[in-house]
Amino acid sequence: MKAAVLVFPGSNRERDIAYALELTSGVKPALVWHADTELPAGTDLVVLPGGFSYGDYLRCGAIAARAAIMDAVRRHAERGGLVLGVCNGFQILCEAGLLPGVLMRNSQLKFIARNVHLRVESSNSPFTRRYNAGAVIEVPVAHGEGNYVADEETLKRLEGDGRVLFRYCDAAGTVTQAANINGALNAIAGIVSDNGRVLGMMPHPENHVDPAIGSTDGRALFESIAEALETA
Repeated sequence: MKAAVLVFPGSNRERDIAYALELTSGVKPALVWHADTELPAGTDLVVLPGGFSYGDYLRCGAIAARAAIMDAVRRHAERGGLVLGVCNGFQILCEAGLLPGVLMRNSQLKFIARNVHLRVESSNSPFTRRYNAGAVIEVPVAHGEGNYVADEETLKRLEGDGRVLFRYCDAAGTVTQAANINGALNAIAGIVSDNGRVLGMMPHPENHVDPAIGSTDGRALFESIAEALETA
């Protein structure tokens, strides 16, 4: 697996992502600066990490979405390459038009940083094939603008096409108002593009991959990607 992790001014999770990728695939990813215009030759996977690109000025991800490297990311996605955006990376993908909808301020207007439960809605994806559909995992969140919003027609399409991969839930897997920590419509925590090759999610699976920190619930996401690329 040849992965490229993008780095923007204000990114702060790129090394966490790089560690998770190397741990699960055995291959060290490349770190690609936002001002570059091309991805490394043979790139299989592009990852947009969490953080606060450009200080979250204007709107979260709005400036990063117009960075020089994003044209190469769009071409990679158009060719069917895999793209993963986590937290700020999800915001950037929406701002860049690679995913529908937008991430708004959390409904309680507070920054949230804690572990949450997610229900895996589908295992029929290169990002979730190592999970069972309906499984409940626990991973951290750290965001102030994770409230996913889209128009009614877009929501209907996402749900009807099975493009919601992760949903906020309680420990038993039940979607409740209390478990929907940021007020996201339909408790959406992660969605994929219409071809299933671009995933954006607010929680941070990269922080739960190593048993040294207690939980490895996020590890299967990265193992899924590696397996999907190996068998492609």
